[in-house]
Amino acid sequence: MTEHRHRTTRTLFAAGLLCAAALGAACGDNGDNGTDDAAPSPVTPSVTMPSPETTGEAPAVDEITPEAAAQLCDMMRADIDTWKDQGATVAKVTFNGTVHNWAAREGGLNDTIIRDKTVVDTATEQQCPDVRQQALDALEVPDLASALAGFS
Repeated sequence: MTEHRHRTTRTLFAAGLLCAAALGAACGDNGDNGTDDAAPSPVTPSVTMPSPETTGEAPAVDEITPEAAAQLCDMMRADIDTWKDQGATVAKVTFNGTVHNWAAREGGLNDTIIRDKTVVDTATEQQCPDVRQQALDALEVPDLASALAGFS
C-alpha cells in the first residue's frame, strides 16, 4: 500500500512539473518585443496515470490484516526482553515507539489506533496471545491499550 502511495505521489509530482513547464513556456519571456501578431501555438501536455495493479481484494484502509498483526507480533517479540530489563515505566515508552513504528509501516494505522486503542489488543490476542501475555507482564498493565500514550 505504501508503494502505491509513493507511485501516486511521484506520478502527481511529474504531472505538476509538466504543467509548470507548459505554463512557463506559454508565459515566459521569449525575447520578443510583442509586435508579432501571430498567436502562439497552444501547448497541451499529456499526462498518463498508471492504473493500480490488482493482486486481489484490497483490505479496508482501517483494517489490520493478519499479516500486519503478525508484523506487530514479530516486532513486540524482539523487544520483550528489553522491556523486562528496562522496567515497566521505561518499557511503556519503548512499547509506544514500537507500536508507532509498526503503525506507520503498515500504511498509517496510527489513525486507527487513535480512534480505538484496543485494536492492538485484538490483533495480538488473535495473532500471538503468548507474545501479548509476555508484553502485559513486562509492561505491568492489564491490557496493551492502557500502555499506549501519544495515541490520543
